Amino acid sequence: MFFTCGPNEAMVVSGFCRSPPVMVAGGRVFVLPCIQQIQRISLNTLTLNVKSEKVYTRHGVPISVTGIAQVKIQGQNKEMLAAACQMFLGKTEAEIAQIALETLEGHQRAIMAHMTVEDYLHSLGKARTAQVQKDARIGEAEAKRDAGIREAKAKQEKVSAQYLSEIEMAKAQRDYELKKAAYDIEVNTRRAQADLAYQLQVAKTKQQIEEQRVQVQVVERAQQVAVQEQEIARREKELEARVRKPAEAERYKLERLAEAEKTQLIMQAEAEAESVRMRGEAEAFAIGARARADAEQMSKKAEAFQLYQEAAQLDMLLEKLPQVAEEISGPLTSAKKITLVSSGSGTMGAAKVTGEVLDILSRLPECVERLTGVSISQVNHKPLRTA
Repeated sequence: MFFTCGPNEAMVVSGFCRSPPVMVAGGRVFVLPCIQQIQRISLNTLTLNVKSEKVYTRHGVPISVTGIAQVKIQGQNKEMLAAACQMFLGKTEAEIAQIALETLEGHQRAIMAHMTVEDYLHSLGKARTAQVQKDARIGEAEAKRDAGIREAKAKQEKVSAQYLSEIEMAKAQRDYELKKAAYDIEVNTRRAQADLAYQLQVAKTKQQIEEQRVQVQVVERAQQVAVQEQEIARREKELEARVRKPAEAERYKLERLAEAEKTQLIMQAEAEAESVRMRGEAEAFAIGARARADAEQMSKKAEAFQLYQEAAQLDMLLEKLPQVAEEISGPLTSAKKITLVSSGSGTMGAAKVTGEVLDILSRLPECVERLTGVSISQVNHKPLRTA
């Protein structure tokens, strides 16, 4: 960044790559921010009024001198500018003027202390000089005396006034402390009463609010309980209407249907069983009748064929047995549907039907023996005879 200044001031740049610092009086300079610093110093002329009151000469003669001085920093003189920067850089013009004034006053007093003003007084005459010196000494002694008296009196008056002031201050402080204590007691009492009253009122208000809140909660809880009871009753009625009664009706219906179906199945099974039994008995009776007829015929044939051996008779009987079995099982082969009803004991299912058929077939030898008089088991165990 570029900085400029007028002819009445100088710029000093210090920092990075600026050792020693660069001094520019009335011009411009380039400054790197953050790593370099720029400062300014005034080159204006300062007019100073230098006063020295009652300065004693070498021989004790007091004199007063007033002088006028003008101070200026020469910007073109690098050495002077460098010295001024060392002493005044960073200070205002008022601060620089005060420093210069104090320095000039010191030099003026030193000069006055070495002055020979008595040469001038000697030319006025020794008598006059002596008189002047005498008067000066007398005046100085009287002045010192009067000054001492006035100083002592002033000190006495000061001490008295100070004591009286301190006494009055102590009294005032005491009265203030007493009144303040009384006021503090009254204020604290009133404040404590107010605080207690406020706390009591707050507690009462909180209690009332809490009671009202509890009452509201009780009412709300009672209302919630009532609403819940109504909801429970409504749901029970709804459950009764939508679930229980239809379920009970459906259960009753299913029970009646199951019972009717069971009765129907039992009756149908009983009817079919009775039908089968009757058909079987009829078939058996027909077979028996045919068998009796055949037996009678065979008996007649046996009488006619007495020469037949028992083996031949047995062969004839065994030859007819498959036809008898076929006739007995014929009704079962033509049945389209068989309903079995079991009491829970014995064989069940198809084995039951097979057992019934086998039971009928097992009675055939007995029927044959009654009709023909020939026992198949005895014939089977007898030895065969040859003709």
